[in-house]
Amino acid sequence: MTMHPLLQRAFTNRCALKVITGLNNFDADRVAVTVKAADLGGATFVDIAADPALVQLTKKLTNLPICVSAVEPEKFVASVAAGADLIEIGNFDSFYAQGRRFDAEEVLALTHQTRALLPNITLSVTVPHILPLDQQVHLAEELVKAGAQIIQTEGGTSSNPTHPGTLGLIEKAAPTLAAAYEISRVVSVPVLCASGISSVTAPLAIAAGATGVGVGSAINQLNSEVAMIAAVRGLVEALNQESGVRSQESGVRS
Repeated sequence: MTMHPLLQRAFTNRCALKVITGLNNFDADRVAVTVKAADLGGATFVDIAADPALVQLTKKLTNLPICVSAVEPEKFVASVAAGADLIEIGNFDSFYAQGRRFDAEEVLALTHQTRALLPNITLSVTVPHILPLDQQVHLAEELVKAGAQIIQTEGGTSSNPTHPGTLGLIEKAAPTLAAAYEISRVVSVPVLCASGISSVTAPLAIAAGATGVGVGSAINQLNSEVAMIAAVRGLVEALNQESGVRSQESGVRS
């Protein structure tokens, strides 16, 4: 279960950036624009819906590692055969609006089923933010035992910012930041902080203990490729700046 070297390096340096096109987004044109922006902006990897045709399209557009997301384990098999580098159980955000909820037992069962089908692919699993924080932490530990190599946090859909601007961005990211802080202290695998993250809060995610961030709507809802590329670059710069600060601090301590 060797991880893609580009991912491994970014996680080690705690500056990984995953650009998410959307688990339920099967619009090839929209996916293509976001993938190109991720590539040109300097992202670490992309996350697309688990669909073999989308995997093949994405492979033509970028050499970045490709993650595919689904909540049905059998959907992963064809996408991995088409060339996906890793798989993600989640992201759950798009389901909450439909009233679909995922409890700890179901997520753990999905993880076991996925590992039985695909024992050797790098596996990321999202911990549902609807669980109380202590249950999120316990589930994360169980998921790692079940074979998860990356744990992803979420929470952007549950936060209701009451302020505009920077304060509002921090409020929006608060649930996923809290989960990253707690989970990163009990698991030894990379923790990816996703859902509600922006260039303002990406460095906060790393400071909280995450090894990278996943960003979707802050990029894919923009209305031009130029704006998307600029957003990706802004996130990359924010993460690299945080990484540079940590390097300087460790140099001072040593």
